[in-house]
Amino acid sequence: MFNNNNSVAINVSDEDSDNLAEKLRLRARRKRKKSAPRGSAKLLSRFLRRWWPLFLFFPAAGLLVFEASSLGHKHNSELATQKKHDSVTEIKSPGNLNRLDPTTRVVAGVRERCLKLLPDEELQQLDIPIKKEFVDPIKKLIYLSESDTPDGIQSRKQMNTTRFNLFTGDQSFEQREHSFKIVNDMSRVHCGFYSKDGGFIISDDDKRFMQTCKVVVSTCTFGGGDDLYQPIGMSESSLQRVCYVAFWDEITLAAQEIAGHKVGEDHYIGKWRIVLVRNLPFSDQRLNGKIPKMLAHRLFPQSSYSIWVDSKSQFRRDPLGVLEALLWRSNSVLAISEHGARSSVYDEAKAVVKKNKATPEEVEIQLSQYRLDGLPEDKRFNGKKALSEASVIVREHTPSTNLFMCLWFNEVVRFTSRDQLSFPYVLWRMKVLKNINMFPVCTRKDLVNSMGHIRKAKPLVI
Repeated sequence: MFNNNNSVAINVSDEDSDNLAEKLRLRARRKRKKSAPRGSAKLLSRFLRRWWPLFLFFPAAGLLVFEASSLGHKHNSELATQKKHDSVTEIKSPGNLNRLDPTTRVVAGVRERCLKLLPDEELQQLDIPIKKEFVDPIKKLIYLSESDTPDGIQSRKQMNTTRFNLFTGDQSFEQREHSFKIVNDMSRVHCGFYSKDGGFIISDDDKRFMQTCKVVVSTCTFGGGDDLYQPIGMSESSLQRVCYVAFWDEITLAAQEIAGHKVGEDHYIGKWRIVLVRNLPFSDQRLNGKIPKMLAHRLFPQSSYSIWVDSKSQFRRDPLGVLEALLWRSNSVLAISEHGARSSVYDEAKAVVKKNKATPEEVEIQLSQYRLDGLPEDKRFNGKKALSEASVIVREHTPSTNLFMCLWFNEVVRFTSRDQLSFPYVLWRMKVLKNINMFPVCTRKDLVNSMGHIRKAKPLVI
């Protein structure tokens, strides 16, 4: 039917209306689905135009994060590997000063202390043993002096081609060879203090004090190279029976006074008795330092035991406890630290030259003589390294150990000041000295806090 406004009227039933509505909804849904990608593309395009710089930044940032993460993982992995292989616990930092915590290592899967000292209550009661089972093959040791050689050295000028002087005496090569032939009566042995004009002058007051020492811990600083670190960790018993002696020259005295470390009227700074040495014999300060290091038996003639500590370290254990742990318990007469890196004197010689510790020429002279004498390439002592680190030396003053130190001193005077090179040679030549404790590096780390050298020592002009 048509109406007046030309509209068309369509009459439908309720069922037809529902079907039509459903069809319309489906058609609208399909239309939306077809048009959605077009709208999303438009939005995406608009987003990219606005934020495209970020898409250049994030991949690079992501790569950096990945690399940093990889490096961190690698670093942690390397640290874990290092800790796995390095079983010794030690902290190297300025905080080393006054640390008393023990150094440990892993043995057969169990962590144990490197230096096994007696309990504190036993250390307080510890006494010096009267008798030793060790029988010394040398009964008498007599040192050579100027009075034994009427036609000896007349002046230092005559010795300007070598390092022998009025302090050392002029040891000939024949005398050197004779000193290694061990007999019961060792006489006319070069061992420093050859002439009263040879230098290393100590006051009579200090000499009287040093003659009272039965057990001594000693160190030295010549040329102002290092500060003085107070010993720690000792028992009251050791404080009463052990001398602590630091040898200084006038350069060190002046440097320490400027730093505010003044020697008291009683000659002490803290626990150290300061012994001032005048007229040092050598221009090489390292060689001057070998005198108190190696010739303690001459400086302390009444002493039965001595412990040497390099000036770059702080001694942090009970001295009598150290003697018990390293000497008495193992029936040893000399205890010294193994070298941490090498066992061959020839490899050590290469390292000395590489680090400019000595000239290639002087090292080659020394090594050529050792090769000629037949020193093995990789000498070991009782299955352990014969190459020593020698910053800590613990010993009983017996004729054999005293002779050993004399011969060792003569080698560093004749050749180089690097005592690591001559130690295995003297040990090899002096076959009678067998009661030696070559303790591992971790034991040395437990004995001292390593501080390192503070400044370069000033050379002595003679």
